[in-house]
Amino acid sequence: MDAPAKIAAARRPSWRDVTRRLETRLLATWGAIACALAGFAALAAEAKEGDIGAVDRVILLMFRHHGALGTPIGPRWLQESARDITALGGFTVLTLVIVLAALLLVMNHRGRHAAVLVGAVVVSQVVSEIIKHVIDRPRPALVPHLDMVYSSSFPSGHAMMSPVVYLTLAAVVSTGLEPAGVRGARMTAAALLVVLIGVSRVYLGVHWPTDVLGGWILGSAIAAGASSIVWLNAPRAA
Repeated sequence: MDAPAKIAAARRPSWRDVTRRLETRLLATWGAIACALAGFAALAAEAKEGDIGAVDRVILLMFRHHGALGTPIGPRWLQESARDITALGGFTVLTLVIVLAALLLVMNHRGRHAAVLVGAVVVSQVVSEIIKHVIDRPRPALVPHLDMVYSSSFPSGHAMMSPVVYLTLAAVVSTGLEPAGVRGARMTAAALLVVLIGVSRVYLGVHWPTDVLGGWILGSAIAAGASSIVWLNAPRAA
């Protein structure tokens, strides 16, 4: 073996090093999930009691004109943009994204990743409906709604399902050996989309901020759990 080859071999991480990093990553992930679930439980308890905090009211009113609560702040195009953005977290768009992504994954011989993605979405949808039924928090009556709503308020389904879909999908497509910066850019873009969807729900007056916060927390926890399964099936990409 010539000198360059020996240097490359010395720099290449061993299987034990990769496994150790993966174990550390999983421990940190599951620790974060446990903390997130504890935080969500606290929010759910408050929502179940029916208490609407001053912060919820203040933030919701920040998006409306004083003395004209039916009119959101910003130009007319911002209202239309908010509806477009909120649709990205709706049932129809998310279903299309999941179906197309699952088909592409299966076609690329990544059936396990497709199963993880679909499984996370199905579990999340069921959990969301159960929690909504148990908490049964009314929608905000403080301002007029600028979007159609059909279910209870806590947690926000859009805010919960968008991280499950977009963050998990970002993790699934980032299991290759591309640079860490590329994987980070994907996750950042997905996270930004999730934030915009959640904010749009408050802007449109159909959720209290804590509904969105609860959805973000629980959805991100489920996405992190699904991502950890993806990492286990692709240890060399960790």
